[in-house]
Amino acid sequence: MRIKWFSLVRITGLVTVLSYHFFQTEYTGGFIGVDIFFTFSGFLITALMVDEFSRSNGFKLMAFYRRRFYRIVPTLFLSVLLVVPFTFLIGKDFITNIGQQIAAALGFTTNYFEIATGVSYETKFIPHLFVHTWSLAVEMHFYLLWGLVAFMLAKMVKASIGKSEKATQVFRWLLFSLSTVMVIGSATAMYLGTNGLVDFSRIYFSSVTHSFPFFVESAFGAITGIKSILPAFKKLIDITNKYVIIGVASCACLALIGLGYFLKFNQLFTYHGVLLLATFLAVIMIVSARILHDKTPNTNEPKIITFLADVSYSVYLFHWPLYVVFAHLMHNWLAAILTTVVSIILSALSYYVLEPIIAGKEAVIGHKQIAWKQIGVTGYVVKSAPNMSTLERNLWLIGVHQDADKINGIHETVLADTNAGDTTTIPQGVSIIGDSVTLGTRAYLGDHVADSTIDAEGNRTMNLAYQVMIDQQYNHTLVPCQ
Repeated sequence: MRIKWFSLVRITGLVTVLSYHFFQTEYTGGFIGVDIFFTFSGFLITALMVDEFSRSNGFKLMAFYRRRFYRIVPTLFLSVLLVVPFTFLIGKDFITNIGQQIAAALGFTTNYFEIATGVSYETKFIPHLFVHTWSLAVEMHFYLLWGLVAFMLAKMVKASIGKSEKATQVFRWLLFSLSTVMVIGSATAMYLGTNGLVDFSRIYFSSVTHSFPFFVESAFGAITGIKSILPAFKKLIDITNKYVIIGVASCACLALIGLGYFLKFNQLFTYHGVLLLATFLAVIMIVSARILHDKTPNTNEPKIITFLADVSYSVYLFHWPLYVVFAHLMHNWLAAILTTVVSIILSALSYYVLEPIIAGKEAVIGHKQIAWKQIGVTGYVVKSAPNMSTLERNLWLIGVHQDADKINGIHETVLADTNAGDTTTIPQGVSIIGDSVTLGTRAYLGDHVADSTIDAEGNRTMNLAYQVMIDQQYNHTLVPCQ
């Protein structure tokens, strides 16, 4: 059963994410589009679980996992195969360690891979081509956990109550209750985990702290349902004016789009309630669409909306690596347009032709053998990908020279102190303490800033730089600016 107008929710999520990736400095909060996707998935999955239990008095776990596999994995696999050949258009720096990125993406661990490598979500010299699959990892973790929970609850309810309408209601309210507990736990973990942080990436990436959007809408999906709905919700549908619902949904949509202009990734209040607010605005859109489905029995979705909704997941997977490639070759606006067009074309090919063939179904063009030549191309790129980018290699070499200079400086200081009878003197000149930018310009600064000593390191934050300054002051190596 396809619910009309759900397509508008998915398109809203897609548009906000693409706008954020294409125009990050102008549309700073478009990352909430991912939360819209999360919220929609939570509703749909849980509502379908209730429908299945109502129909069969059980829940088939392996069938659920199989459906999720065929919906998610073929598209992901194809996006890797079809996108990697585009990397021949740019330098090898962009495919540094791409084998690890692909392994993390296909293993649904990109979020923890990014956390482990200390990558910031927004600020990267060389963006990872598959960093966007972090959200897919979180989604898969939700499916694995929630499917198992539903299976266990269904077994428990069936054993204790048997087959009856009461059993469905108990199953429904158990899912609702557990969803509520998970929302509180995840949102609280995000709230507390961000305190004292400068970079919020690890909290944003984590499946633990960023799973609350799924469970917020799981709670609503449990009590509203799709086919098996509560009498109270049915009554709400009957008494509601469709134009009022359209107005409510439109206001929620505009509010979400508006948040995209004002929200920023590096602001604390984003994680102290605003992401939760965005989730509830998405809930309003989803529940409104569910009501409108019943209120507009004689109205069909425009085909263009249905098409864009069908390919939205594939477009999300294709767009980021394509944009990284195209943005390196041309002006940003042109790169955004070309990325959108190519992503839609590849997504349509994937959704309507290749994915059905992989799943053993009849494609739109009929049964046709596909030669997977892209597999060989991907293997070549992975094998030839460097382990370290040019930038990283240069920074590493500069860091080695810096360490050597420090050793020589310490040796000279010891000799000077010995010859002067251990009399401590403050050196003349200026100390420069910085991050990877400073490290990259170390040679220039050394040539143009007289009597300078430079201490720089990649990924150094302000609090770490402050500690370096205190240590230098304690060791009498901090050079005051004259």
